[in-house]
Amino acid sequence: MKIQKQNIYRTKELRVPRHIVILLSMIAVFLPYHTYSNPVIHTEPYTQEFIITAYYSPLSNQCCYVKGGEFADKILNGQGIAGADGTGVYPGMIAAPSSYPFGTVISLPGFGTLKVHDRGGAINELGNGKHRLDIWAGHGEEGLARALALGVQHVKGTVYPNASGQPEVQFDLANLPAPIDELRRYFVEKDNLLALRPKVGDRGLSVYLLQNYLHEIGYLKRGPTGFFGEQTKQSWHTFLRDYQLQIADGLDAKSAAFVLGVQKRQGAKEPFAKYIDPDASESSIAEAQRLLRFLGYYKGRTNGVYDDNLFASILKFQQKHALVGTAEDIGAGRIGPLTSRAIRAEWDRQIVASHADRYLDLHTIDVKLSEKGNRLKQFLGDDYNGGQVRLLQQALSDLGFFDAKKINGNFGPMTKEAVTAYQFDREIIMSMSDTGAGYVGPTTLRSLRSDQRNILYRLVRAEGWNAL
Repeated sequence: MKIQKQNIYRTKELRVPRHIVILLSMIAVFLPYHTYSNPVIHTEPYTQEFIITAYYSPLSNQCCYVKGGEFADKILNGQGIAGADGTGVYPGMIAAPSSYPFGTVISLPGFGTLKVHDRGGAINELGNGKHRLDIWAGHGEEGLARALALGVQHVKGTVYPNASGQPEVQFDLANLPAPIDELRRYFVEKDNLLALRPKVGDRGLSVYLLQNYLHEIGYLKRGPTGFFGEQTKQSWHTFLRDYQLQIADGLDAKSAAFVLGVQKRQGAKEPFAKYIDPDASESSIAEAQRLLRFLGYYKGRTNGVYDDNLFASILKFQQKHALVGTAEDIGAGRIGPLTSRAIRAEWDRQIVASHADRYLDLHTIDVKLSEKGNRLKQFLGDDYNGGQVRLLQQALSDLGFFDAKKINGNFGPMTKEAVTAYQFDREIIMSMSDTGAGYVGPTTLRSLRSDQRNILYRLVRAEGWNAL
């Protein structure tokens, strides 16, 4: 088993298991591994008691990982492409102890009929007569949610050896619940929509987050469900058309930046309140001049005078948006209902685009850090060591919580003390007894990434991208 469901009380931070070995061997602590020197060779079907768990195939750009990042989850779950015998992952694949030859079929009440194609470091025969099995639960967030929700179950099943008459594989992933709430404790990217890639047909917390934004900005009538179905697709396409973005059935960094830009723009003061013609007030005309200058159509003075220059600027806008043909057309050079609506829409797009540019710059920083191997990408705690701990120590040093001269890549008492001080400062914990104190779990990792990103953003703004 690679994933075990845990019900852990927490305040603002989750305490994730400190080491892969701990996670993989929690059951074995109570049910020690037993080696059989003379394994029984079966040729006929027989019954066997099993301890059932699940594993999944990690994907890039998930909302959450049980170990904090794609690489760490692949160490825990495997690459997620094929089983140990080379068979591509599919619903109905299981990992079994090495005493079960590949191809063995096992019928499990409540699950279905599955076939052995995989192994696992903790998938062993146990000393109490029970054997471990790990069911492949799918890809990405949905697969992770299924694995977490399944937890640990005890089942008596029927084993069909290769030499016996074997039933066909019958297993439906849809019968394994994939509740979104199982993912929330690991939700590192909830403040970073640009890191996620939900698409039509997906289920998961990434979809839920996108739907929540679309609902808040008025594009999705219903509240979030976590399923990217037809209604969400239609709302998404409407948003993309409104902001003149490429129509797609999923989220990318640019479209995500525009979603955040629209949310940021909400509540902004409307650019002007009245229609503009020669009889408009001086203040209204001045508002129109300022707005048309912002949009790139007016280059004169902001003097509140409706003159030929302003007329020509309005006409230029109207012609670009196919609202009029010539200066002699009705409404040419004047801002009426249709022109006002078009001006407001272009103003909105430019304001949103300016916000989106900042979000894209921040995302570019994340990408560059990842490319250079300088981004924190997993949970960390006692007894961890290596490059990720060194990055953690450097990040804490940059923020004033760790002595740069003592960076050594080992997560010992000194690093734990620095992490705790950082958590207190950011109000991630309120006392040393809080769950997660001194451990880099989801909330702390999210906060550290944000701080690192903002520091580098200011550097880029001051010195350019070459500064990275």
